[in-house]
Amino acid sequence: MAVNVSITIGGVEFSNPVFVASGTFGYGVETPDLVDINRLGAIVTKSITLQPREGNPPPRVVETPSGMLNSIGLANIGVDRYISEMLPLYESFETKIITNIAGFTVSDYANVMEKLEKADGPIAGYEINISCPNVEGGKMEFAVDPEMTLTLTKELRLRTQKMLIIKLSPNVTDIVEIAKAAEEGGADAVSAINTVFGMSVDTSSQQSNIATGIGGLSGPAIRPIGIACVHRIASAVDIPVIGIGGITSGSDAVEYMLAGASAVQVGTANFRDPAAGVTVLDGMIDYCEEYGITAVSQLTGALKDEP
Repeated sequence: MAVNVSITIGGVEFSNPVFVASGTFGYGVETPDLVDINRLGAIVTKSITLQPREGNPPPRVVETPSGMLNSIGLANIGVDRYISEMLPLYESFETKIITNIAGFTVSDYANVMEKLEKADGPIAGYEINISCPNVEGGKMEFAVDPEMTLTLTKELRLRTQKMLIIKLSPNVTDIVEIAKAAEEGGADAVSAINTVFGMSVDTSSQQSNIATGIGGLSGPAIRPIGIACVHRIASAVDIPVIGIGGITSGSDAVEYMLAGASAVQVGTANFRDPAAGVTVLDGMIDYCEEYGITAVSQLTGALKDEP
């Protein structure tokens, strides 16, 4: 049985619903010999800022029993080099490119987007990182304040007709209110969740295992948190929700879809296996075939009544 795995978000048709998450797959050009990237639904790039950033001092990544703790600090080459060096390489890609944008002020985000809008490149849309917890001072204002999320989304909506996704943080009082603000501001979709605050301590040195002390936890440990957030958001907004957090298999992705996700992003699993996204897609197809599901979009929100 052939399974239709195509989906549409914000007017963009994707060949399938499995994307790779920002910050876990570089700029999308680093793994040509390790995975057929054209089998991915989309590549969400590293966060791009107005100016280049070296990121936080090392050590900035540490493994935990069921996930990864990181404090990268938005290291990236800056928007000008991204335009001149990366966009030409994407011309040969069949998979969609979603550029992740980060900033510290509305002006930062707007300036990056304006440069990208003027550039000639195959960008399908933007994911806006309003929630990185790993930068100096914990710049989370946009992520925790619905009014600021609304303002930022409106400003960016004015600057592009391309697909606009707002990436949400779980480190807030009520993620649903932030999602509603993004929808009101004109976002085509929201993605959830970003990493969860976490800490790991070396008992020998009695110091934190990462230089910034506290970082962002990702991987299987946060999957139940992500699924619950997606379910709550999808029940409250009318725009698509893209599920992120601890997805390592087709079954994990199906959980997110049943809870309300229209697509998923594979993150930490890429560090262990750059082809993890393809494995997740194959697992989803196997699931659909087993249960007689002809289109993967039928999974979205198909969760049955709670027992």
